[in-house]
Amino acid sequence: MTVTPELLVQAYRSGIFPMAEHRDDPELFWVDPRRRGIVPMDGLHISRSLAKRLGRDDYRVSVDTAFEEVIDACADRRETWINHEIRALFVDLHHRGLAHSLEVWMDGALAGGIYGLEIGAAFCGESMFSRRRDGSKIALCWLIDLLGRAGFTLFDTQFLTEHLASMGGIEISRADYRARLAEALTQTADFAGTPLARSGQEVVQRNTQTS
Repeated sequence: MTVTPELLVQAYRSGIFPMAEHRDDPELFWVDPRRRGIVPMDGLHISRSLAKRLGRDDYRVSVDTAFEEVIDACADRRETWINHEIRALFVDLHHRGLAHSLEVWMDGALAGGIYGLEIGAAFCGESMFSRRRDGSKIALCWLIDLLGRAGFTLFDTQFLTEHLASMGGIEISRADYRARLAEALTQTADFAGTPLARSGQEVVQRNTQTS
């Protein structure tokens, strides 16, 4: 079966997503986890040390300026589920304005980032990476701040990792996820039209879960 960008979007709207066994595997398989990872829009946890890191001025953040570099960096590891077909599909969806990336830059180089798919008021986070310490954490904080102001109600992380759990991620049942997704699909959000925060300190100040 040929997977088109349209079919991929419909799959996400149905609550499933594709993976590959490894980078060079030409086949995709569909995943529908019994337990789904999300970060509640009002549940981001920023530790004191991360709050201090966010407040420094030695990095900058951008959106949708290096999408292909971000997805390639996410796949640049020994084991990855991002094969050539998934990359091509998401690059196509990025050109259509549906897939987005957020980039963190340090010393003029890409230091971290995250990418995902926008469907209604749901953002399906696909993968993130760090090349410098806290690169992915900075990216996640800035992204969730942007999503909240853009009108998103659901941030799907697919699975819950220890890294995500430390920042407020939780697991919910498949039924709960689908109910939240169905509600999010009745709404609209504005990723492209929402500006980034003016500073990392602003991101921290808007978050009520610091400790």
